Amino acid sequence: MAEESFQEKTEDATPKRREESREKGQVARSTELSSVAILAAGLLALSSLGSYMFEHLSGFMADILSEGVHAELNEVNIFGFAMGWGKDYVTAIAPMVLLLFAAALGVNYAQVGVLFTAKPLEPKAERLSPWSGLKRIVSPRGLVELSKGLFKIGAVAYLTYLTIVAETDLMIAFIDMSIGQILTISGDIILGLAFRITLLLLVMAILDYAFQRFDHEKKLRMTKQEVKEEMKQQEGDPQIRQRVRALQREMSQRRMMDDIASADVVVTNPTHVAVALKYDPETMPAPKILAKGQRLIAQKIKELAREAGVPLVENKPLARALFKAVKIGDEIPEDLFKAVAQVLAFVFQLKRKRAV
Repeated sequence: MAEESFQEKTEDATPKRREESREKGQVARSTELSSVAILAAGLLALSSLGSYMFEHLSGFMADILSEGVHAELNEVNIFGFAMGWGKDYVTAIAPMVLLLFAAALGVNYAQVGVLFTAKPLEPKAERLSPWSGLKRIVSPRGLVELSKGLFKIGAVAYLTYLTIVAETDLMIAFIDMSIGQILTISGDIILGLAFRITLLLLVMAILDYAFQRFDHEKKLRMTKQEVKEEMKQQEGDPQIRQRVRALQREMSQRRMMDDIASADVVVTNPTHVAVALKYDPETMPAPKILAKGQRLIAQKIKELAREAGVPLVENKPLARALFKAVKIGDEIPEDLFKAVAQVLAFVFQLKRKRAV
């Protein structure tokens, strides 16, 4: 563990590490981008739906101040009045609320996708500690956030100054304008300034999101030892896997040896290779390999074949071809049909002679 603590985190995070981080709610996400997206949606709603909202809200207020003042409210009709006024108010603000909700949902989905986790809400002792909070403030990340905040304030202030300077002549002309004209022009100036500030903040938020992704990927990086340990956990200890494979091979060989007694013939090399064949014309489209082996296994196959009374036929080229080309349990390929058929014909003829 001491050696691992000094290793550099040079490896990309594994899918398992990423999934664990995501389950904890640790994802690359910029709160600034979410805030700016909602602000931009609000400005778009005001510019496109402003007249609609003004008309409905002014009608709503006029209705309350005229009919509402003279209405005789009692326990019977108060519910009807409340429902009517509530409906008018919701009708006025619903488009903007829905647009803001869609913007918030869309920008968060674009950043992190679908994610439901309660891990960030779990109480932690360090969150209640004033000392931990102070350390977060004076940490490098806290200083970066402070610098970003100061830079944004300065940039917004400078952009506001430029806008006011550009509109100075128009503002001076307010002296000769009516209140309605002043309000209209002031609204246009403020809305234009708001759009410029939003565009500036959007650029900064995109840069912040890029930084958050970079920082998140850096935190997820793993040391080579951590990758090895995770591979061990997923695949098991190498010694255990090796033991399991050895047991599987042993069981497979045991089954193979048990099948030798049902073979029709064993084709040999004669000493280095042995291949056991079986063919039933009524149930098999072609002969298949029941067992095969080299050296000691070949000797064991021949020994079991002799004990079971299975004929042994020496055919070096055929034995080598069958051993290389066919897996245990598979049918022989078409190019070996003729050679195998000759061997089987000889064996079946030998069996008929013995039967007579």
